[in-house]
This record gives sequence, C-alpha cells and structure tokens, in this order.
Amino acid sequence: MEFNEVLRKLRKSRSLSQAALSEKLGVSKSLVGSYETGERKPSYEALENIADYFNVTIDYLMGKEDGSVYYLNPEAAEMAQFMYDRPEMKVLFDASRKASKEDIETVADLLKKLSEK
Repeated sequence: MEFNEVLRKLRKSRSLSQAALSEKLGVSKSLVGSYETGERKPSYEALENIADYFNVTIDYLMGKEDGSVYYLNPEAAEMAQFMYDRPEMKVLFDASRKASKEDIETVADLLKKLSEK
C-alpha cells in the first residue's frame, strides 16, 4: 500500500474529514487532499507529525509494514491523543513515546493516587 492509501485509511478509521485531519495536523485541507491523491509527498517532519497523531510508525505510513503498529493499547492511545491535542501537555506526550509500558503504568498509577487526594 502507498502512503496516500495508508493516510486515507487511517483518516477514515477515525471518521475524520480531510478538513478535520488538516486542523489536527496544523496544515491546510488542500495539503491533506494532495497527500491522499498522491500529488504531493510529505516531508520527514510531516511524516513524524502524522505518525505521532495516528500512533503508528513511519514505516507503516510509507507502506513498508503490513499491519498497523500501534505503540499503545487503545486506552493509552486515547490518553496519548489527549496529550497530543493540548500544547500544554506536549512534554508529557513526548516523554510517553520513549517510555516503556511499565513506566507509563507507574506514572498513571501515581497520577491516579494524586487525583484521589
């Protein structure tokens, strides 16, 4: 599968319009459209941004992996998306990408305990 097909598939799997995806990525709707038609190829920075948003590898986006490689379970992915969408939490999002599952669970438990106080 080519990048344009993978992007379209991922966008539709989240029930997003091209306009909604462009807003999430901070790019124009026409750029998303040109990615999906294959008219334009994304820069490496854009690939990183798209991979982060969809929680997949760049290799998956480029069609080099058959299956979607999600780094996190669905609940953790939802929390990662929450952090990704809020600039004030970007440091947490960036740190979570490099953390192990056990590290994330430890931090989640700590935050849960703090919120109970």
